[in-house]
Amino acid sequence: MEKKLFGTDGIRGKANTYPITPEVALRLGKAVAAHYKAVGKHNTRVVIGKDTRLSGYMLETALVSGLVSMGMDVMQVGPLPTPAIAHLIKSFGANCGIMITASHNPYTDNGIKLFGADGFKLPDSTELKIEDLMLNRNISSDHVNMKMLGKAYRIDDARGRYIEFAKSSIKSKSLKGIKVVLDCANGSAYCIAPWIFKELGAEVIKVATHPDGYNINKKCGATVPGNISNIVREKRADVGICFDGDADRVIMLDSNGGIVNGDRILGLCAIDYKEKGRLAGNTLVTTVMSNMGLFQALEERDIKVEKTKVGDRYVIERMREKGFNLGGEQSGHLIFMDYVTTGDGIISALHVLRLMKEKQKPLAELANFMNDFPQELVNIKVGKKLPVEDIPKLKNEIDNCERELGNNGRTLIRYSGTENLMRVMVEAKKYNIALKWANSISNIVKQEIGEEEEE
Repeated sequence: MEKKLFGTDGIRGKANTYPITPEVALRLGKAVAAHYKAVGKHNTRVVIGKDTRLSGYMLETALVSGLVSMGMDVMQVGPLPTPAIAHLIKSFGANCGIMITASHNPYTDNGIKLFGADGFKLPDSTELKIEDLMLNRNISSDHVNMKMLGKAYRIDDARGRYIEFAKSSIKSKSLKGIKVVLDCANGSAYCIAPWIFKELGAEVIKVATHPDGYNINKKCGATVPGNISNIVREKRADVGICFDGDADRVIMLDSNGGIVNGDRILGLCAIDYKEKGRLAGNTLVTTVMSNMGLFQALEERDIKVEKTKVGDRYVIERMREKGFNLGGEQSGHLIFMDYVTTGDGIISALHVLRLMKEKQKPLAELANFMNDFPQELVNIKVGKKLPVEDIPKLKNEIDNCERELGNNGRTLIRYSGTENLMRVMVEAKKYNIALKWANSISNIVKQEIGEEEEE
């Protein structure tokens, strides 16, 4: 059965437009409580967090109303990173967790992610059951009497619990002597991240830590890490750290302002883990988007790589299935499974800083273990998502490209799981070749299925 509301990362869309409306959120709250059979029980509870988008208030209020109307207790923790919610579910012994966020998207978007009692994102099968309750079942709360209603609590110590948990992931080792430029994307890490790094002794220069409901991810954060390059150099910082709106991903910068993406962070951590005998299965899990240079560099060091579809949930599924403990995406979703159940930008950055201190080496040197194949990535808005095989002109151009590239490059053509976009990525040994084919393929996408412009 195909999901109608949930995508690869929860329910996502424009705020106050279906399905990101208070009506849908209210019904989702009821469906979640019904799924966990909350009525008549006094030990079913859910943790709700959010990022800093203005629409978060609207969705949170509606979700809480739906949940308590069906007998579920709600623990509201306010703006916190997505991985903090995953941790707090277990800390509070909750049945599930809800995070209201659209991650790296602009403030006009929002979304709702669901997590199970184990801190992992809900599997497709559970999302389908909740969808069925929302779309096809009568989930009226008329039968719930006053004594059965749930309660909503504001939890004051939630930040402190996650701060201590994050610090413990590196055994609270001192980061004294490291100067950090910290870009919090005006998102959910704006308050908590600076405290974590300061408490561990780092000198912190804060950027984008004044959210106003509208400026989340606006010219800041993990999607535009180059924006703090000059600050890193001017302040003579050792490292720059950029989170996205819900802080489940991180991109870093070395002391020269050079960008260190998820591939390089994963690779340097995998090498360190192997040296210490900690890399489970001697394997790193990545997606097909990772650079061929990463695959080559790890192969030279006898480290295996398993590749999944794009999306951190697929990386996590593979890690859980085979018992691997390190994986992630080029975009900065990094999973240190020994500590966390989802991508965690703060904990990922802490592990890199720990390694810098331990080896007494700058980030640029640690990250210089691979040579990137040049990549060109183009996102095209589309009006419909037809299979590539059903677009002969596009299929033919992709075949032409792959014949020319041979073993010296590749193409990856896919639709976004959260937006009406086709993503065209071409990788080659020379950038001009990657650019030529990416533009050629993208132009055909625009001609064949591109979104029509409004008159």
